[in-house]
Amino acid sequence: MFLEVREISVRYGTVEALSGVSFSIGPGEIVALLGPNGAGKSTALKAACGGLGMVGGEITHGEVWFEETPITTLRTDQLVRRGISLVPEGRRVFGSLSVLENLQMGAYTLIGKSNIRERIEHVLNLFPQLQDRIRLAAASLSTGEQQMLAIARGLVVSPRLLMADEPSLGLSPKVLAAVADKLVEVNSAGTAILLVEQNVSIALQLCHRAYVFEAGRIVLDGARADLLDAPDFRRVFLGG
Repeated sequence: MFLEVREISVRYGTVEALSGVSFSIGPGEIVALLGPNGAGKSTALKAACGGLGMVGGEITHGEVWFEETPITTLRTDQLVRRGISLVPEGRRVFGSLSVLENLQMGAYTLIGKSNIRERIEHVLNLFPQLQDRIRLAAASLSTGEQQMLAIARGLVVSPRLLMADEPSLGLSPKVLAAVADKLVEVNSAGTAILLVEQNVSIALQLCHRAYVFEAGRIVLDGARADLLDAPDFRRVFLGG
């Protein structure tokens, strides 16, 4: 497999957030991590990309492997250089910086390389709305435009694996459909996508496979076509 999370357990202080969780994603796949609030899916994503230290979490057991190499203890910049990029929950754009400066911040691991401008032009072609706002402060953009900027910033480094945490959060149906179309386009060009999403409908439209989390464990996984008919899927999301 491309990325493998093997028997990961995570604690926040005395609280166990994940217990023996394993999941994987292959090259070119879109895989969704689904579940209700507090189920552990965002923690699982952060464990997979080295972001736990910023929020006080600790991996107490298990490993993360990428292309047959353990990456559990690597820094975020080292993961980016290996081809992994994260679009964080809540967008987290630099509000006082311009759209261009945000994209340049996304390219910080490429300093010294000659094709930074070319890569920025590529993501602006993917999100032409941003081209028209290239000199504006990110804080002045709409919520949907900020989400597009966050995705574009993650794509500047041409990752082979893009991790996206709740990309639908706060978006109108029209903007959400546009963002979903862009994710499909990115995936069609060869980038694998690991997606954490509470909007089950949009997640199942996008993904090839999904893992369903409940209380820090994976209770169900499978192809999207099989999940809707599974009793455990309905129990987790509908309560019966």
